[in-house]
Amino acid sequence: MSEVTSVVVRMRHIRKAQLCSDGVRTWWSRQGFDWSDFLDNGISADKLLETGDPMAMRVVEIARNEHDQ
Repeated sequence: MSEVTSVVVRMRHIRKAQLCSDGVRTWWSRQGFDWSDFLDNGISADKLLETGDPMAMRVVEIARNEHDQ
């Protein structure tokens, strides 16, 4: 999946996926991700894909589609 390497997922992608930010923040913490860093800088799509989580994959797909346009 090298095509998504340069894709950065941001909060707008989570919103487009219509995910609850409180739930995402809890999930983020369980994954050991830094929420504040994410809000400031986004996160690599690859890092989210590594979790194998279906919701993370949905958010990455949204970010990838935006990136490709």
